[in-house]
Amino acid sequence: MYDRAMQTLYALALEPIAETNADTISFGFRRGRSAKDACEQVFCVLARDCSPKWILEGDIKGCFDNINHDWLQSNIPMDKRIMKQFLKSGFIYRGELFPTETGSPQGGAISSLYANMTLDGLQKVIQDKYHRNSRGRITNHYRAKTKVNLVRYADDFIITANSKETAEELKKVVSSFLETRGLMLSEEKTMITHIDDGFDFLGWSFRKFKGKLIVKPSKDSIKSLIRKCSIIILKEGKASTQSELIRRLNLVLKGWTNYHKHAVASHAFSYINNILYLLLQRWVKHRHPNKNQWWRLHRYWHVKDGKPWVFMTDDYTLINLRKIKIIRHPKLQISKTPLLDRHYYLKRRIKLRMLNAA
Repeated sequence: MYDRAMQTLYALALEPIAETNADTISFGFRRGRSAKDACEQVFCVLARDCSPKWILEGDIKGCFDNINHDWLQSNIPMDKRIMKQFLKSGFIYRGELFPTETGSPQGGAISSLYANMTLDGLQKVIQDKYHRNSRGRITNHYRAKTKVNLVRYADDFIITANSKETAEELKKVVSSFLETRGLMLSEEKTMITHIDDGFDFLGWSFRKFKGKLIVKPSKDSIKSLIRKCSIIILKEGKASTQSELIRRLNLVLKGWTNYHKHAVASHAFSYINNILYLLLQRWVKHRHPNKNQWWRLHRYWHVKDGKPWVFMTDDYTLINLRKIKIIRHPKLQISKTPLLDRHYYLKRRIKLRMLNAA
């Protein structure tokens, strides 16, 4: 507890410096920013007819585990002796102490700051190469010409480009940037994709259909939710009461739908609703194998507010995903920070609460 408290104390002192020097297009592990803001930034970059067509999907191989300690100590402005203790503390597994020569432990109070500060600077490297004119000034003309845009969430990022050749060149630029920090791109997960073929990022699928960009929950995200619900219903919930089962399912469904309800998710919500009905039918049949289907339906599904077939008890009602409204997430002004623009973030927080409550 003492060590974690010390890390938190130093993290609070380091955060203002990290926020001041952070890339404007970095959205992960930062106050006032979320994955939805990264999604909206990607949408703004790719939605227009003149938007870039090629995307470099970047994935850093073991980012937290491989950050170079020497680079951190040379570039992070904090007490070097304390930092060395944080980084070299090691870990205990089955009663044996293992030293740590590289990386920052995931879950540490200050680890996310170290990771973000390690990757900050990638935006400047890209701007220097692709957005400057012959006089060395960053101009919108050169940016529009090369169509190179970076969006990063923690160690996951995408970079857009006007051609496949530019995307391949960007891959080399990023690899060179990461090498000095002890990091490297994952060859298996780093891909160059055309927008018409689509790509997945932060649980969403981005793809253009007939020139229109559609953002919807990815297939992997939907499969993961269904797998989690099936475990709750068919494995862990065999002996659960109906109220306890609904309570647990609602917690999972509410979190997942709140994450995706700003995207084109109505079809996905309806599909999951149908799958849940089939899973619950199996759960009911397991509990009452000798009863007929109509008895089971009338025992567990009831009428509420004039709507039939609602899976409910006196205490809990299962969320109907078809009734969830799709609400567009407001775009974040990426140049603003919570430390310098408190009034803007206060108004934005109130607006988001109102939207979520609607």
